[in-house]
Amino acid sequence: MILELFKLDNKVALVTGAGRGLGQAMAVALAEAGADVAGLDVIPLDETAAQVQALGRRFLPLNANLLEAHADDVTKVVEQVVAGLGSLDILVNNAGIIRRAPVLEFSEKDWDDVMQINLKAVFLLSQAAGRVMVEHGKGKIINIASMLSFQGGIRVPSYTASKSGVAGITRLMANELAARGLNINAIAPGYMATDNTAPLRADAERAPAILDRIPAGRWGEPADLMGAVVFLASAASDYMNGAIVPVDGGWLTR
Repeated sequence: MILELFKLDNKVALVTGAGRGLGQAMAVALAEAGADVAGLDVIPLDETAAQVQALGRRFLPLNANLLEAHADDVTKVVEQVVAGLGSLDILVNNAGIIRRAPVLEFSEKDWDDVMQINLKAVFLLSQAAGRVMVEHGKGKIINIASMLSFQGGIRVPSYTASKSGVAGITRLMANELAARGLNINAIAPGYMATDNTAPLRADAERAPAILDRIPAGRWGEPADLMGAVVFLASAASDYMNGAIVPVDGGWLTR
């Protein structure tokens, strides 16, 4: 049966930024499909833990600040997941931040902070998880890209650069690791109703302009990513590699 391909029974997933929003929704989706979940965040993970455990799945909370993380730190995170839950089959690189300012005024700190979490940490976690997955000859790495992996945007130079980079390293890792049993793909959410977009949704000019361009006629919700993440984490996507999958209500078609 085709639905069997979507089951994640006996799989272990690590989701970064799992404390709320998109990360929380994806962590719960993976648990609903049968996976045990390790959630990483700088904020409390109690709510996510309760939702995962209510589904009868195990949850491992990991409090870590990716803004300060180096290669050794993320390797220890991966080791904690393997030690605590027995394996690591799925990595969802969801954690991300955004800073807004005009390009000619954008600060070095805002550049460095965004690039650290959105790109460097994504690469280092993928690298550390990839080493474990290659040993078992299989694994799924799912990065969270953006509409700004395809477009330039305005007033978010480091975010645009980082999300363009996420698309690039997704393709590069797919090129190198597909033959070793790994699937590396990305989801590119459209304009989602999350904390990151709160300033846009509160902007009297930009909010209606954005909404007017979305063919679906609404902002996305975290639940809109649940199907996509389960698909990319499951055997149903075993012949997909290096794809950047928009979940955008049709934004890119305009």
